[in-house]
Amino acid sequence: MYNHCFKSDIISPSIIFIARGDVNGDRIPDNLYLIGTRTPSSNFIKNITLIIQDGRTENIIKIPLKENAGYNPRLLLGDFTGNGTKDILISIDSGGSGAIMYHYIYSFIFNTPQLIFDFDVYNKEYEYDVTFKNNYKVEVTSNKNNEKYIIDISLKEDDYLNEIYYENGNLRNPISGFVNPLSGLYPVDFNSDGIYELLAYQKIAGRYNADSLGYVLNTLKWQYNKFVLDNQNVAIWGAQQ
Repeated sequence: MYNHCFKSDIISPSIIFIARGDVNGDRIPDNLYLIGTRTPSSNFIKNITLIIQDGRTENIIKIPLKENAGYNPRLLLGDFTGNGTKDILISIDSGGSGAIMYHYIYSFIFNTPQLIFDFDVYNKEYEYDVTFKNNYKVEVTSNKNNEKYIIDISLKEDDYLNEIYYENGNLRNPISGFVNPLSGLYPVDFNSDGIYELLAYQKIAGRYNADSLGYVLNTLKWQYNKFVLDNQNVAIWGAQQ
């Protein structure tokens, strides 16, 4: 999967994003690039690939991405594992209506690429049930940790509520909502210890994607050689009185 090459081999596609920092642990800054093929008359980019140039030897390693097409591909370097060496966060906007994003984190310690976060694996692991209840409530259940949350939607517009409920607050029909895949993954050093945690956003939707009810916010931290769930919250929209 990982193809070694030299600087002269990189002719095309074009460089989309550049970052610099020590990612292999030798304390010498390395050069990192995202390259891709730009689509004419569009910001859509295909064949996005991570390129790492060793700052000491200038040798280059090329890492193709599984999801390698989208908008605004970018890099962020930070220590997510606590080993004192920067890891590589890759983020790509899908461009879809659900604002879904692709995220990968690679460790490159000792010049060995290791995928330590894959958005697709995360999405399969963090799934939810969303069920409308009587009396203007929506129940959100996180299957990962068996936590349950109740969202009060009674402050929504009357037209919205009248489509779903009778005047007595009972449901007209059973309704299930859903939670979107990852729509944001943000590095946050909650403990101010120089090690980043991950704050993951997933939108809670009602009858359709534009019917937004809030977000599930999962904080992940590196533990036992993987990212584990540290805490979970549900954030909801406010309403003006």
